[in-house]
Amino acid sequence: MSAAEVIPGDLIALTPDDAGRSCWQVVTHTLPETPETIRVTLRPPLGGTDHDEVLGRDRRIISACRRLNPGAIPHLVSDDLTGAEFREGDRVTSLRVVDPGAEEVTYVRRWGVWHRDLDGSTDEAASDAEVRELADAEHVVRHLPRPERATAAGRGPRRVVVTGLGAVTPLGVGVGELWRGLLEGRHGIRELEGEEFAELPVRVAGTVPVDPAELLPRAAARRMNRAAQFAVLAAREAWGDAGFAAGGTRESGLDPERIGVSLGTILGDASVLVGGDRKLREKGPRAVSPLTTPMTVPSQASSQVSLDLHITGEARTVTAACASGTEAIGSAIDRIRYGRIDVALAGGAEAVVTPAIMASFAAMRALSTRGVTDGSSPSRPFGRDRDGFVNGEGAGILVLEAEEHARARGARIYCEAAGWGLSADAHHMAAPDPSGAGVALAVRRAVRDAGGHVVDVVHVNAHATATVEGDLAEAGALRAVFGGRNVPVTALKGHLGHLQGAAGGVEAVATALTLHHGVVPPTVGAGTGAGAGAGDAEVDDAIGLDVVTGRARELPAAGDLALSNSFGFGGHNAVLALRRVR
Repeated sequence: MSAAEVIPGDLIALTPDDAGRSCWQVVTHTLPETPETIRVTLRPPLGGTDHDEVLGRDRRIISACRRLNPGAIPHLVSDDLTGAEFREGDRVTSLRVVDPGAEEVTYVRRWGVWHRDLDGSTDEAASDAEVRELADAEHVVRHLPRPERATAAGRGPRRVVVTGLGAVTPLGVGVGELWRGLLEGRHGIRELEGEEFAELPVRVAGTVPVDPAELLPRAAARRMNRAAQFAVLAAREAWGDAGFAAGGTRESGLDPERIGVSLGTILGDASVLVGGDRKLREKGPRAVSPLTTPMTVPSQASSQVSLDLHITGEARTVTAACASGTEAIGSAIDRIRYGRIDVALAGGAEAVVTPAIMASFAAMRALSTRGVTDGSSPSRPFGRDRDGFVNGEGAGILVLEAEEHARARGARIYCEAAGWGLSADAHHMAAPDPSGAGVALAVRRAVRDAGGHVVDVVHVNAHATATVEGDLAEAGALRAVFGGRNVPVTALKGHLGHLQGAAGGVEAVATALTLHHGVVPPTVGAGTGAGAGAGDAEVDDAIGLDVVTGRARELPAAGDLALSNSFGFGGHNAVLALRRVR
């Protein structure tokens, strides 16, 4: 149509190019300018400021064949961002007002960068300078400063922090031995000795290199199974590391009713029951010890820690396959958050390197068949030639504490225990869901429970058992959550083997140390380049993650959340989110 034919309300484009890129205007007013020209006042269809165009009466323009009510189109002016002071959490919205079908885009400032989607699969972002330039003739921009935090009228959930760490692992007794071994790229997987293992098809495991009974009083050790011995040693270390007095709650001046224990385990120590059955068959019922039953129950580790440190608030046991330790930590976080207790010893303990368990795993073809003669780890998480996990044992325990409780006594804080997430695969009694959907759900829930966003995650301590299907499912889930973001990922089972119910506890200890020291340990068993161990396999191309290999790496500065993943037989998925304390 010609310019002379337009009337107020017409939706027009001045050129074919404008129409092609959805740049439309609404005629709000017309006025003859000269006998040959007409002045047309235009406003973007979604709102904006008016501008005039003087057009020749015969000028051909493009009509959208729609007529709008000019009075209903708002007059909008962009906020001036030139001198605006930006803060973390601010929002900026941008609407392309010349496009009738446009949707408003929101940018949120996080870690000094403006993100279009804090939890999406893209890392699309803009700088402060780029955001200041968003406003133009086609866009209306709004700056929505983060509201000042109001003082809550009532008490909400409490913040939980990590103040103590303890570990007994195949790398040795103590957190120091664990951390040095991780950073140095050493492993603690050994050949199993003893005639009971001689006929097994697989005879390597991640075993603790010292007898825990020799580190405890003899009378006490006799009443604990091996997993409980690990747990008590790790709990004592964590308790002292948190600044509490040796001996327990009384010596530390604490109310024992406000302290709890939450430990995960699958079986605890299967050897006690096996030994009792052997004595029954060989020597009769009188040969069976009365301690067999209390030393067999999976809850023995938590009860022995409670006894050892005189903790009466609660002693909880979580059994969720290989996710047990992580779920136990998550449960303790909630108990402290909502005021049930003030301090908790939380983690996992396991001692299932026994002939029957080893034979069962081997029959499932779940174990690696490599030996340790060449010095490399037979457990190769994410490795191209991985062929199964290595069974292991140990314990890892954290002291969790309400922040105000820790601050009041001047405690050293490793990090915040910020949140956790659970899900279930509902797929198979042993095999993981290859889609990784359940894993991705647990990861997202952990981040959300921590009050964070995907862009906040700077590290993942992966479950990565070195099974072909399990590693691929976890990697696929992480790619689905993080998209194109390169989040540094490490896996510890090349160092330690798979510690079963204790894995989540030990890996949480390592994740807390990663945040505290700002260093990501390398993944043993899979790596390339300088620093990779002898016999290490290359990372499987199908993994598609930023796996830290060869040597330790500095933790990224932009972000504050680290995740510790644990997944178990039957589809148990648990993810812990820890936050860096700056």
